[in-house]
Amino acid sequence: MTDKKGLVVARLLYNNATFFLEIPDQELKRGCLIVLETENGPEIASVSGISFSVVEDVKVGTVLRTCNDQDLEKMKKNKQREEEAFQITIEKIKKHNLEMKLVNIHFFLDDNKIIFNFTADERVDFRELVKDLASIFKKRIELRQIGARDEAKIIKGLGICGRDFCCNTIKNELKPVTIKMAKDQNLTLNSSKISGACGRLLCCLAYEHEAYCEIKKRFPHEGSVLEYEGRRATLTEVNILRMLGTLKTEDDIYIQVSLDELSRLPVKKKTVSNAKE
Repeated sequence: MTDKKGLVVARLLYNNATFFLEIPDQELKRGCLIVLETENGPEIASVSGISFSVVEDVKVGTVLRTCNDQDLEKMKKNKQREEEAFQITIEKIKKHNLEMKLVNIHFFLDDNKIIFNFTADERVDFRELVKDLASIFKKRIELRQIGARDEAKIIKGLGICGRDFCCNTIKNELKPVTIKMAKDQNLTLNSSKISGACGRLLCCLAYEHEAYCEIKKRFPHEGSVLEYEGRRATLTEVNILRMLGTLKTEDDIYIQVSLDELSRLPVKKKTVSNAKE
């Protein structure tokens, strides 16, 4: 990580992809609309803020300009075109009997291409659909199959916590989330409790996992045998949020102790495996 030089953090409006940009001469406030360069040409993005802790090898772009009246008018026009194209595309998908769900359509700012994002359970042969769409819109057509988490990132929404989706507001990369992360955080493995609106494991499991692991290093592993008040007891749970440890004695009595007290108990036998796995 580096904190020597700040970078502008901005997200594309059409798919919320994150870009890191050199700080321009003009002042940019949070929420300001700018035009930046992408692999598909110039695009409009919203400024999220300035970051002083960015991964060293991150690709850094430049701010072409703040949005002018012409850019805003083009964006408004494209929104209307996208809405019209959405209904047309839905009809064409039905015509070709394709098992796919259209997520969104985007007309690029310089009119060089139209992208159609969709989800599907399996690979889809959309060659005939592309021909139909190209004949209607008279532009380069790209159909892109995306995952459920990418869909959630695009359409936005509120999670079970009541806050905006992590994939849309916090994370700039959708990294793998595993069931082990839920186990390490002592969460119930009921899928409805640890899954987001996209049906995948909650992004926040990965976001918080490192902190849980670092804190747990200060205490014995779950499954360790400790000495508590002259008796042997197995550590069955370390609950970080409640700051409590749960011990199970040899006569099946469960005892809760503070993590501060737990850290001082003599360890009789250690285990490298998690008792809950």
